[in-house]
Amino acid sequence: MTHTPDELFASTAPYYARFRPGYTPEFYDLLTERFGLDGTQRVLDLGTGTGVLALPLARLVGHVTALDPEPGMLDEARKLAAEQGITNVDWRQGDSTTLSAMNIDPVLLTVMGAAFHWMDRDQTLRDLDHLTLPGGAVVLASGGAPGDIEPAPWLEIINQVRTRYLGPQRRAGSGTYAHPTERHQDVLARSPFPHVETAHWDRTVTRTLDQVVGLQFSYSYSSPAQLGPHKDAFENELRQALTDFSPEGRFEELIRTEAIIATRI
Repeated sequence: MTHTPDELFASTAPYYARFRPGYTPEFYDLLTERFGLDGTQRVLDLGTGTGVLALPLARLVGHVTALDPEPGMLDEARKLAAEQGITNVDWRQGDSTTLSAMNIDPVLLTVMGAAFHWMDRDQTLRDLDHLTLPGGAVVLASGGAPGDIEPAPWLEIINQVRTRYLGPQRRAGSGTYAHPTERHQDVLARSPFPHVETAHWDRTVTRTLDQVVGLQFSYSYSSPAQLGPHKDAFENELRQALTDFSPEGRFEELIRTEAIIATRI
């Protein structure tokens, strides 16, 4: 069974909105201080998903343009915005390849949450150069690079169950996925935004069994679409394996928010 990336992300949307941990408040404090956010600026959220970055930023700036190629993700984002009374976000279907054709007004910041690795990074930065106001920046938010933090022991249990159902390589659509070998910082250093700063914050998150299981369905590589008719069997086996590991149903994980801020020199 093969799927397009859009199909995979569509099936993750409700799980993404409920179970992804988001970014630490200190990240938004840094952006506010660094760029003087005072409720008047314009921001672009490229690859917004369910608005993990767009919704908090909407409270700090005047307007957010939030792009995502998947309508299901945008639908979830609109629901969350309505629930939170947020009205200054323009949710639009699009991606890094459509930037030049979308008539987006100039922005102070472009933010991306763990989406840059899916793009033609060099071309995207060239296109953003034309959209970014003087003094503006590109900001990449993520959980850090693979291997930055020692993984919680229960993650290996999940990997073992996932491997039995989906194989040892990370799935991506009809093929597999490999993280780019060139660091984002190195790509940025040769771009129109070559002054690169990196900051990170670590915090411990404690999840229930239901939250850990739901989180797995928020990833494209173990999405409901990817698992297909084996989703229920996967979930049952995963629940049993995790319960054997932690009968009390408590799962702690050290997670990182990393911010890479790239500005013009």
